[in-house]
Amino acid sequence: MAALEKQTLVLIDSHAVLHRAFHALPDFVSPGGEPTGALYGFTTTLLKVLKDFNPSHIAACYDLPEPTFRHVSYKNYKAKRPKTDEGLALQIDKSKEILRALGIPVYEKAGFEADDILASIVEQLGESRRKAGASAETSGLKTIITTGDLDTLQLVDDDVSVYTMKRGIQDSVLYDEKAVIERFGFDPKSLPDYKGLMGDPSDNIIGIPGIGEKTAKILIKNFGNIENLYKKLKTEKVSLEKIGIKERIIKLLEEHEEEALFSKVLAETRKDVDTGFFLGDCEWPRGFNKEKSEEIFKELGFRSLVSRLSGFGEKKEPEDKPFSSATPEISESVEKELKIAFWLLDSRRANPKLEEIFSYTGSSSAKEAAAFLISELEKNGMKKLFEEMEKPLIPILSEMEKTGILLDVDYLKLFSKDCRKKLESAKKKIWKLAGVEFNVSSPKQLGDVLFNKMGISAKGLRKTGGGALSTKFSELEKLRDRHEIIEEIFSYRELAKLTTTYIDNLPGLVDKENRLHTTFVQTGTTTGRLSSTDPNLQNIPIRTELGRGVRKAFISPKGFSLLSCDYSQIELRVAASLSGDKKLTKAFNEGKDIHNKVASEVFNVPFDKVDAEMRRRAKVINFGIIYGMGVNSLKKNLNCTREEAELFYDEYFNDFSGMSEYIEKIKMEARKKSFTETFFKRRRYLPEINSPVEYIRKEAERMAINAPIQGTAADIIKIAMVDLGKKMAAKEFSGKARLLLQVHDELLFEVRDDIIEEIASLAKEEMEKIRLPEVPILIEAKIGKNWAEMKKLSVIN
Repeated sequence: MAALEKQTLVLIDSHAVLHRAFHALPDFVSPGGEPTGALYGFTTTLLKVLKDFNPSHIAACYDLPEPTFRHVSYKNYKAKRPKTDEGLALQIDKSKEILRALGIPVYEKAGFEADDILASIVEQLGESRRKAGASAETSGLKTIITTGDLDTLQLVDDDVSVYTMKRGIQDSVLYDEKAVIERFGFDPKSLPDYKGLMGDPSDNIIGIPGIGEKTAKILIKNFGNIENLYKKLKTEKVSLEKIGIKERIIKLLEEHEEEALFSKVLAETRKDVDTGFFLGDCEWPRGFNKEKSEEIFKELGFRSLVSRLSGFGEKKEPEDKPFSSATPEISESVEKELKIAFWLLDSRRANPKLEEIFSYTGSSSAKEAAAFLISELEKNGMKKLFEEMEKPLIPILSEMEKTGILLDVDYLKLFSKDCRKKLESAKKKIWKLAGVEFNVSSPKQLGDVLFNKMGISAKGLRKTGGGALSTKFSELEKLRDRHEIIEEIFSYRELAKLTTTYIDNLPGLVDKENRLHTTFVQTGTTTGRLSSTDPNLQNIPIRTELGRGVRKAFISPKGFSLLSCDYSQIELRVAASLSGDKKLTKAFNEGKDIHNKVASEVFNVPFDKVDAEMRRRAKVINFGIIYGMGVNSLKKNLNCTREEAELFYDEYFNDFSGMSEYIEKIKMEARKKSFTETFFKRRRYLPEINSPVEYIRKEAERMAINAPIQGTAADIIKIAMVDLGKKMAAKEFSGKARLLLQVHDELLFEVRDDIIEEIASLAKEEMEKIRLPEVPILIEAKIGKNWAEMKKLSVIN
């Protein structure tokens, strides 16, 4: 097949291709013993598409294992399909690694099938063309959907074709609009009507009993769609008889109108899914990593496919870029400002690209784009947030990245040897308890050992998308009391993760002075929190011995100490302030332990009679409430019965009625506006809160409760960083005190020993001066020579 001359976007219906390959090819296995048949077929198809169509853009779409809106509407949807084979489920996850190596972005969304994602992307591109008054011919972009079934044929038009396999994975056909009409006798857009009449056994779509393929084709050819058919049936019954439709069929149509219309809804792809798709992300071969691709192919045993990678990645950049303005050359600081402004307008657009910003603003220069974004921020009440918080933070974060933090590399190398010995010992202990040697890191082998060989009860455990019993942490947590091996598995996993992610990895990332430099991302979260990457230094545990062992490697230079200034219970204080709950605000103003206070109220005991277990449970309840936790989650986290969880839940909201009223108010406002706001007017958009799909709606409600609280806490520490930066610069502490890290509620400094108290007092003043209604904000200061062994600085606490 010759390469197309026009620019081409290829969209991969990944699940359909993987399923087709899984059932068409033998049970290949990798050198490590993992199944690879579906992966081999998927990869072969992918390479063939890249070669034959020579796309300028490519993306892949996936189903997710969660129920879709169709399952919610119709519980028997796809009910006759067998559960996904465990071997296929493992390969689905692995296919995403292949795509990442090839530089192909993945799009998926809970509640929707890959077909809906594909349809929504096609609709988005079509809408862009319509706005521009262009067609695919004039815009220079054609779309080809690669799939293993025919469900997406309904999307075919002048701009969209479907490339699908007829038998196995070798015999394929490219459907344009003409080819669809030749096969079915009617327009592609009528295919959902066709299925609405005859049904689809593969998806368990019922259609109209007694109407088959031949009759359905006659009806659609003559009437175009189901709605028009029933309109004619009710007014011109005789017209159906003229085209050979017998009285028996007419009666079936009359009796099953509701089923026909409902079946059409099930068969029709959704075109309104918020996919997050951006054409600029899909440019091929921009993200292609040949070395990584070859490594994965060899790992899977696909050595015969390695040679097919040659030639990829050598293509010249196309001159025309449809749907995006040519990106002008701008400075790094201006680029950051544009990205932050764009992200503030809708934080779902995390880590935006310049092409997306210029396309959105319709601008050809940074000045035009900035003016548009500032105007939009002002309309939405967020200009101050940008000008006084996010923008001044840019140079502070840049300086922190440049400074880095000193790492004790020699200590980590010794620690690594010790951890490797512990890993080997932990593995052998697990083997001994299991009575068999196996790959402890393999979910498949672990599940087989725990539930089949050892016979541990799996009651209450969820299954993976492939139908296997899940061995992820949240599920194994339920088994803690059923066998001592579970605790050993948790210890092994923590040790393995910390060893590979930090202990072995960090020494190779330091500069010549042994300082480690992370990158702080201002636009990486939906709540406003900063994130850290390359490496991520915000996820190192502090409550475990191993986590503290890693933190011990972060040290201060000679003559300096590390100073940690950490907000005390900031999110709970924010929750108390925003809700105005009288009991909570009073407890904070009186300096009482908030967990003791809640325990006293919920368990109905005097404050001074609260024991450690009551306080622990109250702490779970406190944080559970601000994270939108319901009764079921509370039950799991408290390890209690549902009746007890309901009692605690109801008791909390009876005792703290202000919080109860606040939560209901937030949910109501979010339903009305489709967004929430922090105290400082940062928005988080949640359109899913009005979803007809219950579990999607409930998840959005949980986010609506938490976003203003977590977002306000994030805003507070950002304000503190900006104010502290100004004060430290004014007092000329250069070379004497430097801000190194921000870890959510904590700021970590490197300070010369002779000015520790001065810097700590300054930090306390600036961090605590930020005001929230009715609730004081407090910090706790600690000092030490390493990040693990920090002692309270009594002079300011």
